[in-house]
Amino acid sequence: MFNLVKMANLTDEQIYALINHALALKNGEQAPIQRPDLYVANLFFENSTRTKHSFEVAQKHLGLNVINFECSTSSVNKGESLYDTCKTLEMIGCHLLVIRHPENEYYHQLQNLSIPVISGGDGSGEHPSQCLLDLMTIYEQFGTFTDLNIVIVGDIKNSRVARSNYHALTRLGAKVSFVCPPEFTDPTLGPVVDFDQVISQVDVCMMLRVQHERHDGQVLFDKDTYHQGYGLSQERYAQLHERAIVLHPAPVNRGVEIDSDLVEAPKSRIFTQMKNGMYMRQAILSLVIEQNNLG
Repeated sequence: MFNLVKMANLTDEQIYALINHALALKNGEQAPIQRPDLYVANLFFENSTRTKHSFEVAQKHLGLNVINFECSTSSVNKGESLYDTCKTLEMIGCHLLVIRHPENEYYHQLQNLSIPVISGGDGSGEHPSQCLLDLMTIYEQFGTFTDLNIVIVGDIKNSRVARSNYHALTRLGAKVSFVCPPEFTDPTLGPVVDFDQVISQVDVCMMLRVQHERHDGQVLFDKDTYHQGYGLSQERYAQLHERAIVLHPAPVNRGVEIDSDLVEAPKSRIFTQMKNGMYMRQAILSLVIEQNNLG
């Protein structure tokens, strides 16, 4: 069975096919498949605005029947396991599940399912659909990944976005480095560099938020102090070269990881990422449906 729960599930050829499919949908060069015979359930055990609703809009563009699972009113609150919840949805006729869960690699519990899973994020593990929409946005700008200089800035240790993007971008030929406080480093990833020393050299500046929910709610930095050391300020933005772009997976903490006025600045592609996400998720859904010959 073909699941999409981490970027390693995809070949390089599949990544490029997804990007080109999503761009064709966006540019009106291709119509989305229509599968009104299929049922898909969205199970989000963590809060989400962009991922959840982007998947839902994408699903409706494909004519899918959408079941929005509500954790707060489900039998999860009676102690039902993730597997039993998913197996129940399979038994009542769902063909596909989209799942976000706070546990890393939650999908290992689901190996006895007979329907595919698309991950909307697993703890601090990976976030493949966000990574793919980021890749789409970068490719739309540059037409290549080869030798692009990309810096990822923020809470690297706890970021599934950083992890997925690092592995995918380096596979595709980009040069990826990180900027973060010492507390947020991840020694399994690429080199940590000084923000002010590299800012003028980067093609893509990807900002991340501090994930306080993965620090037991502890406030680790004063907002102004963090912004001064690791935020994209007006001064740092001015040092970006002409073709550079700024990304952020959102939600954005304005004035912390990025100056509020820069969220929609000319080099920012933050809202473009959100728009691209709906098209990329149509492409992802289409690939999973096709690979599993659903219906």
